[in-house]
Amino acid sequence: MNTFWKDTLLMAALVFAAMFIGGAVNMLFVNLGGILIEAPEGADITTMKGLKASIHLFKPINFLFPFLAHAFGVLVSSFLATKFLKKNQIAMVVGIVVLNFIGGLMMVIELPGSPLWFDLTDLIFAYAPMGYLGWVLAGRKNNFGTSR
Repeated sequence: MNTFWKDTLLMAALVFAAMFIGGAVNMLFVNLGGILIEAPEGADITTMKGLKASIHLFKPINFLFPFLAHAFGVLVSSFLATKFLKKNQIAMVVGIVVLNFIGGLMMVIELPGSPLWFDLTDLIFAYAPMGYLGWVLAGRKNNFGTSR
């Protein structure tokens, strides 16, 4: 196998691992939020159907951990991708941000009752800024693998 394919497969595996770990961080925050902040009385948040039916009962505090889950999931994924990839770090971080943003946008579409202020805050601040912050905290490497 030539070097190009080895590098490409390694890069794909590292990005997949970074996104998997970021997804685990996301779920950790979602689960932690369910423990630390009680759902509104009468709200069934165990299914998407129950969440859709009870989203109107949520107060601003109930949206804190979903936002933190999205933000820290992207931050961790971007940090790990930048830290462990030898080249194309910023391109991979952009890819991670775009994939996570698409997931967030799909959630906004899937859960139409959530407040507009939360949807906008989540889509604007949880993805691109956290991807950039992860890239910066990991050493801000450019596409050629050298530190700035």
